[in-house]
Amino acid sequence: MSRTRARVSAPDQACVAAVDLARAAAEELARPGEPGEHLGYESEGDRIVTHYFACLDRAYRGWRWAVTVTRASRAKKVTVSEAVLLPGTGALLAPEWLPWSERLRPGDLGVGDLLPTADDDDRLAPGFTETDEEADHQAVFEYGLGRARVLSAIGKDRAARRWHAGEHGPHTPIAHAAPAQCSTCGFYWLLAGGLRHMFGVCANEYAPDDGKVVAADHGCGAHSEAAVLPPPVEQAIPILDDLGYDLMEEEAGSVDESASEELGHS
Repeated sequence: MSRTRARVSAPDQACVAAVDLARAAAEELARPGEPGEHLGYESEGDRIVTHYFACLDRAYRGWRWAVTVTRASRAKKVTVSEAVLLPGTGALLAPEWLPWSERLRPGDLGVGDLLPTADDDDRLAPGFTETDEEADHQAVFEYGLGRARVLSAIGKDRAARRWHAGEHGPHTPIAHAAPAQCSTCGFYWLLAGGLRHMFGVCANEYAPDDGKVVAADHGCGAHSEAAVLPPPVEQAIPILDDLGYDLMEEEAGSVDESASEELGHS
């Protein structure tokens, strides 16, 4: 049993020699002087050859002009089949195309923009699965009052990780310099549900995180207990004058020494 081999046709010499024709086709598409040196050719089939030329446009470094020429069977005239600009090795390429839902980033949503959510979004779960203690289960089952979907366990976990690792978490310079954590601040408003153990909302209008979700171990200088104590008053050192003196008036005694009195002996 013999192995079948595919016959590779030799490059057509007339097409190989049509370098000037291929260059002229590239120059019609490019700006003057952009097609550079001839980089070689490649046989595409019977009487089909593609010539490659360097692209000198600085915006397309690493790209090359590809011009395919061919001729009909038993014809002597070579004609241009197509001419395109193709990326070569190391060429700068655009990133792989992604649907808009995967390209979207936080902050991209503008005024009037709508962001639909897919039915199978794993961040959401049916509304009847909500089990928070403060949820009004009676309202959930009443027609028209319940939410169709709520956060799933995956959605809560992703939000918790994102918030805790963000600028309102504990790993920021302002949190490291804070006198205490948000969990001990009087302006810290706890969230409801399962996230109340890790997050709350700042309600201090003078804090940089006012109205934002902050981690319990976040902090800032506007902590409710960040009281500034006045500096202690130093006692003055008493001044003692040990060189001067005061004149004191001599007080009279209780016995009059000028008077004479018999004492009963000689």
